[in-house]
Amino acid sequence: MRAVVQRVTEASVKVNGEIVGSIGQGLMVLLGVKTGDTEKDALYMADKILKLRIFEDENGKMNRSLKDIGGSVLCVSQFTLLGDCRGQNRPGFTQAEAPERANELYERVCARMREQDVTVETGIFRTDMKVALVNDGPITILVDSEKTF
Repeated sequence: MRAVVQRVTEASVKVNGEIVGSIGQGLMVLLGVKTGDTEKDALYMADKILKLRIFEDENGKMNRSLKDIGGSVLCVSQFTLLGDCRGQNRPGFTQAEAPERANELYERVCARMREQDVTVETGIFRTDMKVALVNDGPITILVDSEKTF
């Protein structure tokens, strides 16, 4: 499972011109589910995202987590994070999980964060979405569950 995590002052996602999810201060998460990912990956990803200390403390150091600042998450499924363009110019997506299983694990990540009393907004799986955000910092972190086990 791969995620691009961005610290934001605001973020939103539109489907068919209508906002379906929006947050103020918090994290914009683009989440890709890889073939073979399990619930263990989903739980790891949710917990890691919430524990990332990428918000500034009173001394200006990145030492506070999303929960510490009372922020929210906008989580959008993004299979293109699994794109492989080595040796070609057109990415291949054979590493991306099948849609039904990918959606189950994406929803599990979101549910795990909600279980920890975090507000989580989402896009709509398998739709054309327009994402807007104000990256704060800019701070952008890549998280990959495969590199941790």
